[in-house]
Amino acid sequence: MAAAASERSIACPGAPSWPMAPQRQRHGGPQLFMRRVTAGPRLWRQPSWRQPSWRRTATLLLALAPLALPLVAASQARAASTEALMALLERRACPGCRLQDADLVQADLRDADLRKAKLQRANLSGARLDGARLEGADLSFTSLQGASLRGADLRGARLEGTDLRQSDLSGAMLDAGALSRAHWQAARGIQPGGLSHAQLHNAGVEASQAGNPPEAERLFGEAIAQKPDAALSWLARGIARNDQGKTALAAADFRYSATLYAQQGEEVTAKKLTEAATLLEKPAPKGPGGNGQGSRLLAGAAGLFQALAPLAMKFLPMAF
Repeated sequence: MAAAASERSIACPGAPSWPMAPQRQRHGGPQLFMRRVTAGPRLWRQPSWRQPSWRRTATLLLALAPLALPLVAASQARAASTEALMALLERRACPGCRLQDADLVQADLRDADLRKAKLQRANLSGARLDGARLEGADLSFTSLQGASLRGADLRGARLEGTDLRQSDLSGAMLDAGALSRAHWQAARGIQPGGLSHAQLHNAGVEASQAGNPPEAERLFGEAIAQKPDAALSWLARGIARNDQGKTALAAADFRYSATLYAQQGEEVTAKKLTEAATLLEKPAPKGPGGNGQGSRLLAGAAGLFQALAPLAMKFLPMAF
């Protein structure tokens, strides 16, 4: 023990001997040094509940930012739409405004400037748009049912799916074929060039199927005005006239239609139409008696009309 103590003491002449503490190996010894080298430095992270409040708030805001941005954009869009709506109602001028889904039922917008306005899905039913400037406006799926558009400028406007039923288009300026994808039934004042032959003919077929022969006759007549050599429209108008008891006019339409079909090489159809016209032109026998010839004529005419009706009431393809 004494020898061990002497080994750990420092010999100093004239001074007491103090025991020396054993020296510690640097880096905690070779084993601890190797463990630190292989494992790398130990990273210390502060628990989230001990982080500063500002850092937790910033982290939360960053996490919620993707959800909040669409709400902010929607709010800004609504505010812009409201401002545009107020400007339109006050000044009747809002060219290029974004007015999608706007509620403008029976609004007074006479002579309003709405050039290139975005009016998709807006409700303008019963609105007064006489003389309005709507060049280049987007009216896709907009409701203009019963609206007054007299003298309105709709050139270049997009009218896909637009509801123009029962509206007044007297004097309105439209591009050729602009109503090809719109709903315009019972609209008034449509210019002759506003609708194609196929559109007018198909509208006449719909009126005939709905049990409205006078409207069907009018629409078939407008289709003939667009395309005078359309044998099918002549035949359809003849049937619409016959349904109203206008036998003489119906016979004339059948004969002209037979001529057109013969020119096209359809001799069978032309022969049937000539027979139908002949039956209509024969006077009905008078008196209570008779030999049954009138009944045979009526039966023959009915059979011909039944054979011709599916041909006449056929929808025509429309080119878009």
